[in-house]
Amino acid sequence: MRILISGASVAGPVLAYWLTRHGFSVTVVERAPTLRKTGGHAVDLFRPAMNISEKMGVLPRVEERATGTKRMTVYREGSRRPIRVDLSKIFSATSDRHVEIMRDDLSEIYYDATRDDVEYIFGDSITAISPDGEVRFENAAPRRFDLVVGADGLHSNVRRLLFGDESRFSAFIGAYLGVLTLPNTSGLDGELLMHVGVGRTAGMYGARHLGDARALFLFRSEHELDYHHHDVPRQKELLRGAFDGMHPDVDHWLDELDHTPAFYFDSIIQLRMDTWSRGRVTLVGDAGYCPGPAVGGSTTLAVVGAYVLAGELARADGDHERAFPAYERTMAEQIRGSRAAALSAAKTLIPTSRLGVSGLAQGARLLSALPAGPSRALLRLTTKSARLYNSMTVDDYPPSPAASGNPAGLASDPGGGLGSGLEAE
Repeated sequence: MRILISGASVAGPVLAYWLTRHGFSVTVVERAPTLRKTGGHAVDLFRPAMNISEKMGVLPRVEERATGTKRMTVYREGSRRPIRVDLSKIFSATSDRHVEIMRDDLSEIYYDATRDDVEYIFGDSITAISPDGEVRFENAAPRRFDLVVGADGLHSNVRRLLFGDESRFSAFIGAYLGVLTLPNTSGLDGELLMHVGVGRTAGMYGARHLGDARALFLFRSEHELDYHHHDVPRQKELLRGAFDGMHPDVDHWLDELDHTPAFYFDSIIQLRMDTWSRGRVTLVGDAGYCPGPAVGGSTTLAVVGAYVLAGELARADGDHERAFPAYERTMAEQIRGSRAAALSAAKTLIPTSRLGVSGLAQGARLLSALPAGPSRALLRLTTKSARLYNSMTVDDYPPSPAASGNPAGLASDPGGGLGSGLEAE
């Protein structure tokens, strides 16, 4: 059975791995000419994604490429006195299995786990999908596939072809995200430097294996801003305007906008679709159910979704009319919870008042000062995300008999099944 996946970032390669392990023939098409190396930003892998990565045999590489961020220094806008926070205590209180890793590093690790057993086509994109599975491309000749999966991110091309314009399903949650790559002139090693004000938050961090650093910007806006997604100069202008005069540190970071080798800017939106499958086509990860970039745990959700989709297809012997509804039912509650958690996280990370600014800083300091047990209890009481992720479960999907030979290059299960008690943040 031949399955085409659009997108080679995170969900695409994870899905390709598990589909191949279950005995399917997989092709991945990616618009970029090579594996994307756009600078990117740090993402979190919580327990279910860590366990799935372990079953893939890539967990040592994931842990090796962790950013190593352990400390945070917070400056409240208008205050000269910083607050020091022990992030390692907060992470351990929130989840007993967690890694922060650069998105580009994670994508490369998942790609390397599949490159010998999966056909990758770079520099091409899908232009049409017929009901009988014929797929047309921008460059390659038409080909026929049994199933097609869109794993091509928040602004999914596959979703647009099947379901129409993104505006029909997107909900703006009142905030924007900007990321840029810049020299690590502050010598940050294992530390996140943050400036928090009413309606805006800026931070800079480095990873222990990177020679540069990332600056992350989050800011509120009551209305969606007027710009084209290809108009980078306009995006940089909007970012400068939102953070004008916040702090000399932030001004310095913004000065790098004219020189940065990598820049990202987008609104923070949620996708809210009643179904993300139609005929032979379905969506996975941000393409189908993004809870909100930078605030919703979307990377863990994408890894889990890819694992579940592959497992349900194997369980249904490739019958998409059974597998796709089962996949959607399995993910539905987790997705609804992730949306609510993202809205709550956005309010916390981008405070709407001075009281909120003080609460964010002082709350983080309190959690880092408490022992792990009380910190964990307090987080469970006060954060939706902790309650959601710590109660998340995923079924075990053993390899199908047809794939019992274990395709070359795919790691055997190092730790047995995931079991019904798989938990995460």
